[in-house]
Amino acid sequence: MGYGLGSILEPVRNFGFRKLEDFHLSRATGIDFTKHVVHCESALKPGACYDVEYDRLVIGVGSLSNTYNTPGVAEHAFFLKEVGDARKIRNKILSNFELATQPTVSQAESDRLLHIVIVGGGPTGVEFGAEVYDFVEQDVARLYKGKKDSVRVTLVESNKILGSFDKRLQKFAEKQIQSRRGFTLARDLVTGVYEDHVVLKTGGKLPCGLVVWSTGLAPREFVRDMDIPKNPRGQILTNRSLQVQGDPTGQSYALGDCADIVDMPLPCTAQVAERQGRYLALLLNNRTSEEFKFFSAGMLAYIGGYQGLTDLPQGKLQGFPSWFLWRSAYLTQLGSWRLRMQVPVDWTKTLLFGRDISRLE
Repeated sequence: MGYGLGSILEPVRNFGFRKLEDFHLSRATGIDFTKHVVHCESALKPGACYDVEYDRLVIGVGSLSNTYNTPGVAEHAFFLKEVGDARKIRNKILSNFELATQPTVSQAESDRLLHIVIVGGGPTGVEFGAEVYDFVEQDVARLYKGKKDSVRVTLVESNKILGSFDKRLQKFAEKQIQSRRGFTLARDLVTGVYEDHVVLKTGGKLPCGLVVWSTGLAPREFVRDMDIPKNPRGQILTNRSLQVQGDPTGQSYALGDCADIVDMPLPCTAQVAERQGRYLALLLNNRTSEEFKFFSAGMLAYIGGYQGLTDLPQGKLQGFPSWFLWRSAYLTQLGSWRLRMQVPVDWTKTLLFGRDISRLE
């Protein structure tokens, strides 16, 4: 909540897709690989279907959060995959704080509303918890007097948090999180999500006002419906040139979370997808004929309180210097100079005046 959505979003047409046929605000519903056709349905006019012909096709539809068929997740949990998800979570948190201050709400109900359960201890779950911690420390005491000590956050993870990071950095993150008032690490599994609580495998029950689900990836329906080879996780299989296996024409490619290179397992991260995108741009413009190769540039994570983790091939770093590196690195990854200028302005406004707590429906 340290910056507005307009400061991190860039319209597609600003990137050069300005001809009418260059961009379609539509949903792809299927592919005919033999006829080189993508079946589409308008996102603005449901039921308006049409086909788009292609010479070469790139599939990069990402993935969904994996619910593992846990009862109640789809109905009651919030996810962290789309921009719309972030807005829903923001509004839910602010609504819960406002409701918790009303005189008709009991203390027990107020405590429940201000308890946030995060399921999944990967970078997404940990960084969301970090943002909640900063909001509590920097804004709750100012905006919701008397409620700061009522806020609780429980991070549920059956294994180690930040499992892809160096063990020393994992321990540092655990120590920091466990030292914070109201923050708890639960080594457990969630077996059910309900409107006002979650149930743990060990039999425990956690009353809560918000559940954020951040565990694993699952294929989108668009990918599930494709009659082409996939791995056991439902990802499209490709060769090392990112060509889709099962396409007889050899003119389709897949990258990112929805794809898996045969005999070359890679993590489902933005870094991998970005490298694949750059490689594919070179390949399709006949500027390379080599197969895709990936060398990790390292990992960064924010754990709150101006504390970060840096896990690079050149070395490991933690604490404030790592936070500064994390913030600087992600600033350079924003999609345009407009965003790179706007985000620091928002950071400065937040530092001086606090977070904007306007509810955006």
